[in-house]
Amino acid sequence: MRAFRSLLAFSLLLLLVACSRNETTYRTKGEVFGTVVDVSIYGESEARANQLGERVMEEFGRLHKKFHAWKPSELTALNDAIAKGESYQADAEMVDLLKAATKLAEESDHTFNPAVGRLIRLWGFQTSDIRPQGPPKEEIQRLVDAKPRMSDLVFEGTKISSRNPLVMLDLGGYAKGYALDRAAQILRAEGVKAALINVGGNLLAIGQPGNRLWTVGIQDPRGSGMIATIELRDGEAVGTSGDYQRYFMKDGKRHAHIIDPRTGQTVDHVAAVTIITSGGKDAGTRSDGYTKPLFVVGPENWQAMADRLGLKEVMLIDTKKNVVITPAMRERLAAVKAHNG
Repeated sequence: MRAFRSLLAFSLLLLLVACSRNETTYRTKGEVFGTVVDVSIYGESEARANQLGERVMEEFGRLHKKFHAWKPSELTALNDAIAKGESYQADAEMVDLLKAATKLAEESDHTFNPAVGRLIRLWGFQTSDIRPQGPPKEEIQRLVDAKPRMSDLVFEGTKISSRNPLVMLDLGGYAKGYALDRAAQILRAEGVKAALINVGGNLLAIGQPGNRLWTVGIQDPRGSGMIATIELRDGEAVGTSGDYQRYFMKDGKRHAHIIDPRTGQTVDHVAAVTIITSGGKDAGTRSDGYTKPLFVVGPENWQAMADRLGLKEVMLIDTKKNVVITPAMRERLAAVKAHNG
């Protein structure tokens, strides 16, 4: 582990790889999940690349509508049923996603906890128009004491219920990663050999464009410019959680959208966490979900949490501009710098 006293950035910026005139990358852009999405496909004709890009965008739209946390969706219908003490007839996709999220919640000692949607709503983050909030301490404590957890969910086939009526699911810190995996499944099934999928700064690489790897940059969240680059191998995903996208300022304090389930308060000691995941069909999902426990436990305990979750490539910056980095991540960054001369 090594510390740097400089302001680094963790929003991931897509760098299109320089290709020869006969090697073209086509990009399809859109906006979904409240963020910008981008699919870059290499080695296909323009027409086919555009067709596949649009198909991925349609899938993103489907997931956005299905798992939206506050607009009418299958997820809000499930939350309504839970609040009434009723069961909800879901489908296999939702059950599998929630079971995977439950597994991560338990592995992280519930520092990752999508069941605290009521706290997220109380803080005013379940909206596209975030405004300064000052939730009553008593209400925050009431929800914390209720201890809503993913393990409260009960699965009977594809029927879902909850032992705790105060469970409200919000998959804002998980669904983007799942979308990456779904996009990768679609493109691989269509025989695409090289693509880079970007969902709001969470990225997943398929193959490589020509004789080079896909390259992404780490950019200053408080300003412009890029501090370093990372080359991604086939099947690797990069995820970032930061305090610089969905937040509000109140009384000189920054309140980001990530809530510590243990206290009900916004996390104010971390600016950003970036990780690399790989392997299996859920690298994208893990790249999104696994950043949250590290962000919540903060500068003093992130290394133990990374070890617990099996994460080797991690970079964290605290709000005092101190940066810590694992040896494996440092090697990745150093390799890119050496490669670029």
